[in-house]
Amino acid sequence: MQVDIQAVNFKAEEKLLELVKSKMDKIESFYANIIHAKVLLKIDNVAHHIKDKVVEIKVSVPKHDFFATESTKSFEESFEGAYQAIIRQVKELKEKQH
Repeated sequence: MQVDIQAVNFKAEEKLLELVKSKMDKIESFYANIIHAKVLLKIDNVAHHIKDKVVEIKVSVPKHDFFATESTKSFEESFEGAYQAIIRQVKELKEKQH
C-alpha cells in the first residue's frame, strides 16, 4: 500500500510523520486490499478557533473510497479520531463482504 502524507502550508515534525506512517501501515491488518492512502495535515486559520489542527484521511480499496476528517487542538488527537473512523468504515466493508 502506498501512503502519501502531506502537510499543507507548514513543515510537520518528524515525530508526527513517523506516528502517521506507523499507524497507516497497521491499517492493512484490518483489510488486505488497500491500494492507496492519503493523509492531509492542515492548520485551520479561523480566528479564535480552538480546534485548529485538521487531519483528513482518504483510503482507497477496489470499488470503494473511505474518507474521514477530524479537527482538534493537536494533530495527534485529530489523526487518532480520523484513523478510528477509517478503521470503522474498513471493518464495516469487510463484514459486508463476508
